Amino acid sequence: MNQELDNKSNYVITIGRQFGSGGRELGKMLAEKFGIEYYDKKLLLEAANRAGMSPEVFERNDERVPNLMGSSVGFNMGYGQLPWYNGQAMMADSIYTSLNDVIEHLADTRPCVIVGRSADYVLRSHDVAKLSLFVHAPIEERVKRIMGRADKDKEGAARTLAVKTDKLRAAYYNFYTDKRWGDSASYDLTFDSSLMPMEGLCDIVAIYIRRRFGIEPVRK
Repeated sequence: MNQELDNKSNYVITIGRQFGSGGRELGKMLAEKFGIEYYDKKLLLEAANRAGMSPEVFERNDERVPNLMGSSVGFNMGYGQLPWYNGQAMMADSIYTSLNDVIEHLADTRPCVIVGRSADYVLRSHDVAKLSLFVHAPIEERVKRIMGRADKDKEGAARTLAVKTDKLRAAYYNFYTDKRWGDSASYDLTFDSSLMPMEGLCDIVAIYIRRRFGIEPVRK
């Protein structure tokens, strides 16, 4: 049975993405189309503010597997609250716990789009309507997008950045979850963003949301 909601109910759209595939662009389009909030790097600032710590420390550890070597405590795979550490040695797994708190708080309080940070897994048992997406594209198309948005100005550098970032994101997701990053079985919908304009993908997702949850876009 489809889960019927109205526009005042909380729901969350989570987006995993290959680097350069346009996942952020799709997320922003969906947020605008449905009149809801969008969170990407903004999550880091919220997590830092809630923890009373420097946003720069969070950003340096964004979507990074914790370095367990030299850690004074064992990693607990997300069960229970890890201790907070002062200074530059704050543990990446503690950052993950704080991000989880922010993601769950957002899910409790407002409809929103959340990009990355294994949000689909964090909310897997959360009592909120949710849709998980993964956006990918051939490396050649992603290189063009990376260069087009001026992240890199050389094809080789853009390709290297895409491959490196994807490895980091996959390691992060696979470490903290019992699923595989980018595996279609891990998500409700997956898209190759090179096959049609992003506006077309946004329209397809909007139709899916309307039919599955009964939620109407706020702009036509």
